[in-house]
Amino acid sequence: MLIDSHCHLDYYTQVELPDVLARAAAAGVGQMVTIGTTIEQSQRLPGLIEGHDNLWCTVGVHPHHAAEAPIPTPEFLATLARHPRVIGIGESGLDYFYDKSPRDVQAENFRAHIRGARLAGVPLAIHARDADDDIATILRDERERGGDFAFLLHCFSSTRALAEAAMELDGYFSFSGILTFPKSSELRDIARDIPLDRLLVETDAPYLAPVPFRGKRNEPAWVAHTAKVLADVRGLTPAAMADLTTANFRRLFRKAA
Repeated sequence: MLIDSHCHLDYYTQVELPDVLARAAAAGVGQMVTIGTTIEQSQRLPGLIEGHDNLWCTVGVHPHHAAEAPIPTPEFLATLARHPRVIGIGESGLDYFYDKSPRDVQAENFRAHIRGARLAGVPLAIHARDADDDIATILRDERERGGDFAFLLHCFSSTRALAEAAMELDGYFSFSGILTFPKSSELRDIARDIPLDRLLVETDAPYLAPVPFRGKRNEPAWVAHTAKVLADVRGLTPAAMADLTTANFRRLFRKAA
């Protein structure tokens, strides 16, 4: 069984979603995590997945939306994470590519999510784009100030320097369809060096469809293509990679075990 550790199921219409879930099941994708990007949207996600024992969600504010509303307190985030279907906090982090929110606001929002994840005892899904140095600095600083917290660098496509910093902090890494792109040889080299017990896979659907569907609207069923490329990179069979990433998912997201 494969698990799509990061997707956006609420971006499909209510008419589309049953077929999306059916195709995922047919492809061997047994569980999916749909991700929070604003507080208002996060509060709706448990209702969206109600009645689906194989679906989970997270709650959080994406860096693109960090300036749109007051930054949630760690306590408020931890309270939202008490819901039995909420298994993580995020996605939150830093995005200096689009810079849709001021960088200081992004940083404050990111730190609030780290502290909320620590309070709730659930992992943090991190969005990192063109902000590797500041991501690493904040992760180290928050670890030194407040103690351990679990985290996942979602859709990892950053530098080796951030990968090494995250490995030092016992972070996990989730790879998306970007890993399958022809020009992603450097990313595949990084994936080859990450400890096996830290690897997960995702789609980030409906974005970032893997080869051979690149350019099309992505969906959870296609996580199998990313998993196969990751298996090839690590010299494993697709079945072994499915078992490995599923075990890693359950170790990280303990509420979903």
